[in-house]
Amino acid sequence: MKYEAVIGLEIHAQLLTDTKIFCGCSTSFGREPNTQTCPVCIGMPGVLPVLNRKAVEFAIMAGLAMNCKIAPYSRFARKNYFYPDLPKGYQISQYELPICQQGYLDIEVDGVRRRVGITRIHMEEDAGKNIHEKDSSLVDLNRAGVPLLEIVTEPDIRTPREAAVFMRKLRTILRYLGICDGNMEQGSLRCDANVSVRPEGSEGFGTKTEIKNINSFRFVEKALEYEINRQIKLISQGESVVQETRLWDSSAGKTYSMRSKEEAHDYRYFPEPDLVPLEIPREWVDEIKGRLPELPDEKKTRFIKEYSLPEYDAEVLTEERTVAEWFEEAVRLGGNPKKVSNWMMTELLRLLNEHEKEITDIPLTPSHLVKILDLIEKGTISGTIGKKVFSEVFLTGKDPEVVVKEKGLLQITDTSELEKMVDEVLKNNSKEVERYKKGETKLLGFFVGQVMKASRGKANPKIVNELLKQKLSES
Repeated sequence: MKYEAVIGLEIHAQLLTDTKIFCGCSTSFGREPNTQTCPVCIGMPGVLPVLNRKAVEFAIMAGLAMNCKIAPYSRFARKNYFYPDLPKGYQISQYELPICQQGYLDIEVDGVRRRVGITRIHMEEDAGKNIHEKDSSLVDLNRAGVPLLEIVTEPDIRTPREAAVFMRKLRTILRYLGICDGNMEQGSLRCDANVSVRPEGSEGFGTKTEIKNINSFRFVEKALEYEINRQIKLISQGESVVQETRLWDSSAGKTYSMRSKEEAHDYRYFPEPDLVPLEIPREWVDEIKGRLPELPDEKKTRFIKEYSLPEYDAEVLTEERTVAEWFEEAVRLGGNPKKVSNWMMTELLRLLNEHEKEITDIPLTPSHLVKILDLIEKGTISGTIGKKVFSEVFLTGKDPEVVVKEKGLLQITDTSELEKMVDEVLKNNSKEVERYKKGETKLLGFFVGQVMKASRGKANPKIVNELLKQKLSES
């Protein structure tokens, strides 16, 4: 029997507010443990929460970007459970009246578009962090009270790959909006996945398990693949899937049981008595909507139409808002869109990845790239040398013309000097010369490469091509 998976995601996104959701403590990451706390976020008796307006604004922005309805009236609830990093013994969240509902995102996997429904987006406070050492466990409450969005999808996802694509798209949107940095390693974007399997073509749902706190796109795929196969194996052997919460062990490559899965009644939700209901005027929603940035799908479509870019180029360039803006600035300064795109996708993104940098953290500017392209166009330097200059400017921020002069990288255009190099290459590759004369004209590229190598990339390739053709045509 063939089975299909039914997957729904619950994604927690930390919001980039300066202060926590119910108090004035800083949300900065990486400070000394328990230094960003106050009586409110450590749950001292008698304290009262005060809602952060910026967190509400960010929630509305996320809802609008994900095609949700923004509730004019919502309220907070107490979610009661005990955990060492939850100092109050309950979490302030939203339950039956969330701020955003009934949205969707469209994703594309292997050329097929799918619409994934978003059931709800609600606000809540984060818990602290448990730090487990060899013979003890410690609690850091700096994270307690940091504002979170919980984004809950419909069970519309069918494959691990779709889940990872959805996560990437969601992260891109949150970063475009500037409301979450999407750093999964630091825990500012976390994913819980609910998964069950059923016979292909059936409408009912199987027994689901929840996989908690998956912290990378690759692990989302791996964890779901393992869990789907585990459930299919159990059912095929006549056993039952147990509804439970499981954890993903990335080193072992498998999930393992953590606890039985809670139901909503286990949390004993009730309206938060210390916060009044939240009423959101339509005028405020319209004002926020009016200043939303151009989102990735819209920008991709515009790049294809306005700059005549291939779909793949537009997809890569619009994954990050800062990269897209860098591209447009280079084009505005006179760069050819396709050439700028090529250099960004090959040289720039490679160097960013190699040095683990964001595009906002480097001294290389769009103006620098345009100058390098201009130097190549004028024949001052070759494309090969251009790459060396690009790498140097990426590291130092020096003017490309200064780098060319300092490194002695001016292109060799002296025909007599190049002719000597060409003669030497042909002399050292006599067998290839004979093959060329017998019809293997593709070897011309080989000879050009050898001359470029001999000149350390400084030879003018146009002149080299002409000299080679001339000499190879001689009897």
